[in-house]
Amino acid sequence: MTIVPKNTESKNKTGNSEKPAPDRLIYDMIVFCHLRWEFVYQRPQHIISRLSGEIKILFIEEPVQKAERGHSLKKINQNLHVLQPNTKSIEEISELIPEIIGSAHVPIGWFYSPSFSPVLEHFNFSHIVYDCMDELSLFKGAPDHLIEQEKYLMAHADVVFTGGKSLFESKEQMHPNVHCFPSSVDYEHFSKAKNNTSLPAEIADIPSPIVGYCGVIDERLDIVLLNETASKMPQVSFVMIGPVVKIDIQDLPMQKNIYYLGMKPYESLPDYLKAFDIAMMPFALNEATKYISPTKTLEYMAAGLPIISTKITDVVRDYLHCVKLVASPCDFYEEILDTLEDQDKSFLIEYGHILEKTSWDSTVKQMKAILKQLV
Repeated sequence: MTIVPKNTESKNKTGNSEKPAPDRLIYDMIVFCHLRWEFVYQRPQHIISRLSGEIKILFIEEPVQKAERGHSLKKINQNLHVLQPNTKSIEEISELIPEIIGSAHVPIGWFYSPSFSPVLEHFNFSHIVYDCMDELSLFKGAPDHLIEQEKYLMAHADVVFTGGKSLFESKEQMHPNVHCFPSSVDYEHFSKAKNNTSLPAEIADIPSPIVGYCGVIDERLDIVLLNETASKMPQVSFVMIGPVVKIDIQDLPMQKNIYYLGMKPYESLPDYLKAFDIAMMPFALNEATKYISPTKTLEYMAAGLPIISTKITDVVRDYLHCVKLVASPCDFYEEILDTLEDQDKSFLIEYGHILEKTSWDSTVKQMKAILKQLV
């Protein structure tokens, strides 16, 4: 099935049909994303890379501000190009896009952030998709007008996808065509952690047992929980893998048994997960985590790791039967001890039941079916 817009020509101001300029590129879809393509590999990369198997996509990141206006265009594969615009604002992206695609082709617009909604005033997309992976208005540093921008985006969207059940329950009240697609997993990739893969030297040298986290380190993490639990358990190594974002690294707990290894390539994550004895999700219960559905839950499961998490809503209602839940440093301490001593691996059976029902391939297949109905 090929997804293409209904209209491949647009009218100029005189009403005549315009043809694409010969030096312009033709895309079937333009994606607007607040995350860098080369940042932590997550939902946008999984979905868009798979969609690019059939259609040509231009993935546009948030602007970077440099001395001179311009852009860089990177080719990920034959059908997927990533544009990093150098403009003072998102509004100026609307002036930049015609330099790349011309004005004749009207592609599908796919939005990951309402902050890009001003471009809707300048482009008549054949169809508009809003893939809402997070409630960005609740994140640290979010502009006050983001809520109004989302209302504007949803008023123009043909379909809304959500990255979890809590988000779905919130957005279905705002749009008549909302579909829940919780973040999924590339099982084949993360299950490599259960094989005889070699450990990277920097984690191989860290004393066991290891309680590990893999993901973005930001205001969504409960650093007090991490700090106090690490204080109670000097014999346990707490390993944090991922970039530090929007918080000062000086505010992170710096105990001898807490290790920050930074962001790692997606390809090498199973090698690091193999070193974990326990996987943790020490999220704070705050506004920023109110609607999250952590992708890492299924990635940890695919790696065959026991999981300890705080009581995130979507984790509690979906994985209560196989993920250990904690609410305090004392809880965390007790669950780590119990998990390290427990030889029962029955949770792996539960993992299997969950994982066989989901994959990024399946998610994208269902999304394409919905898009086919639109176009």
